[in-house]
Amino acid sequence: MSSAAVNLVSVNTAPERAKVVIGEVISRVQSHYTIVHAGNSETIEGVKPLLLSIHPPPGILFCASMWTPEQQEEIQRIARETIPGIKTHAIPTGLQVKVGPSGVVDYLMERVDDIMKQ
Repeated sequence: MSSAAVNLVSVNTAPERAKVVIGEVISRVQSHYTIVHAGNSETIEGVKPLLLSIHPPPGILFCASMWTPEQQEEIQRIARETIPGIKTHAIPTGLQVKVGPSGVVDYLMERVDDIMKQ
């Protein structure tokens, strides 16, 4: 399907967990999409500098579930203002605590096609 690699960034205060979860999603979709986990910001303030530092610019941003809905809104707003057209997705607040990393992977797998079509 998509042959061009798409850079993805995550916003997660637990960067190692982000790497594992995103890595699992990437490995499961590699036959359809070429996605590269290009970076993670542990803070809201770090989102814009991270987005600007990655070339080619990221095409996707995922907000982790530890952020409140208001923080997720802010993160996604910063992403869209910094890189017009970026696809964003916020994992529901508290999902990681409820279902663990594998549950988050399952959640993302159910939505990846819709996210890629945004």
